[in-house]
Amino acid sequence: QVQLVESGGGLVQAGGSLRLSCAASLRTFSNYVMGWFRQAPGKEREFIAALSRNGDMTYYAESVKGRFTISRDNAKNTVYLQMNSLKPEDTAVYYCAADFAVVVRLSPKWYDYWGQGTQVTVSS
Repeated sequence: QVQLVESGGGLVQAGGSLRLSCAASLRTFSNYVMGWFRQAPGKEREFIAALSRNGDMTYYAESVKGRFTISRDNAKNTVYLQMNSLKPEDTAVYYCAADFAVVVRLSPKWYDYWGQGTQVTVSS
């Protein structure tokens, strides 16, 4: 059974940093594009960042560009999201997801597997 398990969420003050991790029990992790999404209360799930299979190409939502960094360690079957300069509007449940694809796709509809989510709360 495929599992994606996020960790690293929590409560942080505005301007602070958090690092999210997502451990995946995918047999061929390096064959998956990995993405991070978030969902705030009353809002739709939105794309945050995505990373190609070998990590050489990254994509970010405009709202987080320059503040968040996505990375992966294929030897550890893990993807990370470093979040700096956090703002109250970053408050949401953050999800990692895996897409069995060659090209990076940004819409959540393409992703095959999802984690359970981790809460990030940024206080002002």
